[in-house]
Formats: sequence, structure tokens, C-alpha cells
Amino acid sequence: MTTVRVRDVCDMMDAWAPPAWAESWDRVGLQIGRPDQPVSGVGVCLSVTEETARRAQGQEINLIVAHHPVIWTPFRALRMDEPQARLCVELAADGMAVFAAHTNLDVAPGGVNAQLALRIGLEKTEPLFPAAGALQVKLVTFVPESHLEAVRGAVCDAGAGVIGDYTHCSFSAPGTGTFLPGDNASPWSGAHGRVNEEPERRFEVLVPKARLGRAVAALLSVHPYEEPAYDVFPLDNTIPGVGLGRVGSLPAPEEARVFAERVRRALVAPGARAVLPDPEAPVRRVAVLGGSGGGETGRIPADVDAYVTGDMRYHDALTARERLLTVVDAGHHATETPVLPEIARRIAKAFPALSVAVLPEQDPFADEAEAAAQV
Repeated sequence: MTTVRVRDVCDMMDAWAPPAWAESWDRVGLQIGRPDQPVSGVGVCLSVTEETARRAQGQEINLIVAHHPVIWTPFRALRMDEPQARLCVELAADGMAVFAAHTNLDVAPGGVNAQLALRIGLEKTEPLFPAAGALQVKLVTFVPESHLEAVRGAVCDAGAGVIGDYTHCSFSAPGTGTFLPGDNASPWSGAHGRVNEEPERRFEVLVPKARLGRAVAALLSVHPYEEPAYDVFPLDNTIPGVGLGRVGSLPAPEEARVFAERVRRALVAPGARAVLPDPEAPVRRVAVLGGSGGGETGRIPADVDAYVTGDMRYHDALTARERLLTVVDAGHHATETPVLPEIARRIAKAFPALSVAVLPEQDPFADEAEAAAQV
């Protein structure tokens, strides 16, 4: 049986939600533990706390995959009288590795917001705020015809060339390269002392920024030239399915008050607050943004009837009421927990021999009855 190591699970999560998709202020990836540590079991949770750590240790788990980073800011000291520092020291001492996928999982296809949209019954969803910018680059190189397929295969196997549901997407065109070998050069073809011409193919492919290093290393490993030429171009185009939040439609319209109550039940959030400018208004088009999405209320498109999010502030609610926008603030916890079973499902599918469990945890705002229901 092949040993699954922490690195393997981290790589699988990074392929789903590349670290390059995270916000610049975020702390994602392996935060505690050794990449080469064998994995005995995986626990999935929203936040790493003393409670979730105890539950993990009781199930022979030694890798926690969390949504929220356990280390937000660098420690100035590791004092055992400070709860967060003590937690991290104890996790490391117990051999517990911790991996976090945070804002990169918020924007990922199938991630936090996609699962929230599914939980409340939305159909035909798309990103609410499509991601653009330096999420992917174009890698271009020039290769002899005889080695084109080797380069294409190596680069695409390293994670390049993915467009939606298609893999190994690339383009090539013929051309002519020139070179004059130096005295110490050992050219693959051509001769010293003159400018040589070589029939080549221009090969180009899209690469997620997070996979660029691997793609370039793969290119160099199979390219026949002593000094392969390659270019990396930043792109501003969007990646299909990648973006913050989701927007979609209900199968049939619902009254605003009926919709709000159904969301409360679907998310197990009886304490969810609702802004209902018109309780009888029909709701069909719905936007969701799990976690702290209250501050985005003013950016919700005009064709959206209702918005499901968390951490709504007083002035956000006023903005919604002025726009006649129905809002359900189900809380940070309830709008992000739907992704946990999906994380567990994907890890279990990738590593069938591993035991994978979602660790029960409580919403810190839940009252006694709500907390019992969540556990």
C-alpha cells in the first residue's frame, strides 16, 4: 500500500484551490507539520480550536484540513499562557499537521460559495464577482518538431493547459529559430562559428500561476536544448468558474419571507437575521457570499432579488433596505460549513485508503439549543 504523506493531501487541495487565488493578506497552505509526514487520518473543520483538536486526536487523525488559518499573524513569542500560541505548540508537539485553504477556497469552483448555493437550492450558478488579474499566465517556448509532444505532455502533466473541463489545451505554430553557439556551448544541433537556423514550433499554453514553477521545471526537463528559451506573459482574463460568491436562480419564485425561513432551515441557522423590505416580494435570482459578505451589499447586481451572506452590519442592512434587496444574514459559521463535506469527499476520493472525517464544531454565536443541534 502506498503511503499517503501530508504533501500529497496538500498538493491535492492546492490543485483544487491554488494558493495564488488567495488574497495577498491571507495565510494558506501547510501551517504546522512536516510535508513528508505519513498521514494516519484526516479531519476537516472550519476553524482549528482546542475543541476540534481534541476531537481529531480522539480519532487517530494527524492532519487537519481547515478553512480558517490557525496562524493569522506571525507570533512574537510562543508563550503557553496565550491561547493561540499554546494551541499551535501543542498541535506541533502532538504531531498534528494543519493545512488551511481560505480565500482561495472561497473563489474556487466547487468551493465555499458553490456549496452554499447548492445547499439553498440555486441552479445555473456562476461567480458573483469573477476573478481577474494574475491568476494565470501564458507560457511560451520554442521547440524542435521532434520534441513537441514530449514538451507538451510534460508541461500539461504539470498542471498547465486546463480550460474548464478540458485538459492539455495548447497551441503551436511553425517558425525558424537562430543561434550562434559560444566557445563553451554544446548545441543540440548546428555548428560552432556560424549563425545556425533551426526549424521550430512555437508552443504556448495557459498555466495557473500557482503551477508555473512546476510547469517550467517540466519544460526544462524534456527540452533538448542546452539553453531553452521561454517567455511568461501575465494575463488579465478571467478563469471560468473562478470568483467570489455565486449567483443563480431558484427553480420557482418564492415570497421573500418564505425564502428567508427556508434558508434558516437549510443552513441550520435558526438565529439568522433577515432584511425584508417587502416580505411578499418574489425571489427568483439569488446571490450568495459565505463568511463575511455583508460589506459587499452595495455591489450586488440590480437584477438580484435576494442575498444570502454573513456578518451583516447595521449600515449594510440599511443599504439593502434602501435598494429593496432581501437579505438573509445566516452568520459566518452557517454560510461556510456547507463546504466541509465536499472537502472530505474530495480527499476521500483522492486517497481511498485514508480515514477522513468532518470534525463537529459549534458556531460561537449559537445558544445552548442551537449548539446541541450543530454537534
